Amino acid sequence: MLITTPNLTKPDESYARLIATHDGLTEAESHALNARLILILMNHIGDDAVLAEAMALARNVGAHGAAAV
Repeated sequence: MLITTPNLTKPDESYARLIATHDGLTEAESHALNARLILILMNHIGDDAVLAEAMALARNVGAHGAAAV
């Protein structure tokens, strides 16, 4: 089952690290980094049902740009 409640141990630090990882990249390089990161994390999760649920949730974006949870 997909965890949709806050679950990051250090959310601010994690977000800052993500932004810093993109620092200095072109838009194309940033998109490629995101794709690689997603594939790495998908492999780590491994559960097809969880991945399918996450993809459906991410696709279902509301008017305010936030995924409907």
